[in-house]
Amino acid sequence: MNSKLQKLVQHQRERRAVRVRAKISGTATSPRLAVHRSLRYISAQVIDDTAGKTLAAVHQRDAVKGKMTKTEAASAVGKAIAEAAKKAGVSQVVFDRRSYQYHGRVKAVADAAREAGLKF
Repeated sequence: MNSKLQKLVQHQRERRAVRVRAKISGTATSPRLAVHRSLRYISAQVIDDTAGKTLAAVHQRDAVKGKMTKTEAASAVGKAIAEAAKKAGVSQVVFDRRSYQYHGRVKAVADAAREAGLKF
């Protein structure tokens, strides 16, 4: 990819992230469940924006043992973040997908967290 195209794509991602983030804010009663997806891994954090603290965090390397597909690993991360959030005393969150589409691995994290007991 040439540098002009890379800059354009990065700018578009940043604009999408800002647009999504402008509508979402985590509070003490319902913190933000932020998802980060790379080409290889996926991670999730539960963040209280008013206090500026991370209440719980899970990375795919910690949540997954053995070989799985990326979508199965994302589901494992969703279950693990729900359990970690419950330990931190959180039962309701707002979902921050950042600049990623609500599709595939990001959706798998959200669905698994819902099944494990988090309310969105």
